[in-house]
Amino acid sequence: MWPPVARFTTPEPATGGHIWTGRMWGMEFRFGGVLFDCDGVLVDSLEAAGAAWDVWAERYAPQFDYRTQMRHGVRAADIVASFVVADRRAEAESFLEEAEIEGAAGTHGIAGAASLTAALPGGRWAVVTSGTSRLVRARLDAVGIARPEHIVAAEDVTYGKPDPEPYLLGAKGLGLEPSVCVVFEDAPAGVAAARAAGVAAVVGVGDHLEGAEVDARVDDLRQVRVAGDTLILESR
Repeated sequence: MWPPVARFTTPEPATGGHIWTGRMWGMEFRFGGVLFDCDGVLVDSLEAAGAAWDVWAERYAPQFDYRTQMRHGVRAADIVASFVVADRRAEAESFLEEAEIEGAAGTHGIAGAASLTAALPGGRWAVVTSGTSRLVRARLDAVGIARPEHIVAAEDVTYGKPDPEPYLLGAKGLGLEPSVCVVFEDAPAGVAAARAAGVAAVVGVGDHLEGAEVDARVDDLRQVRVAGDTLILESR
């Protein structure tokens, strides 16, 4: 039996079962592997992505407003399909991908992401993203995070988040069962995907997790350190 949560120290009360409404410090999670979402977890691409989507919308979907209609954590192709007629979707997806890659230099690293990923054994962590493989590589390179050996990207799955397929493939790529993997996510769609995949634990990152079923939440990855096969969440 793999115990994902080893112990708790000095907890703050949480309410609503697993629906996270606060913080709990001194949490320790044993892991076989660690699966990271990319945008909002390892990199901050919000501003750069917004600029690319705005250019895209002018050309393909004037009715689309990135700030109010963007579904974070969902594949771009699935959003494009909601706004663009079928015979223009491939063209629209390609245009958007190129625009986002061109803007990758405007991406910033999430605090603590580079040091946390560097502290993990190379074959025991992966990125599971709703972006394309070219885009995630461009963004990781832009912020100086070494690419992991395994990346699950939009084109690798039939169904994107919140379907469990991305996280099932992420665990499989590490040669592990999902039940020994800890996931870091910033969006409810990604949290739902991880839960449906049956992972050991989900750590939420940031402030956009209302109603998401996470085991803990951190502001950024400076609050996480590695000790052997254990992730330790700490107060700042």
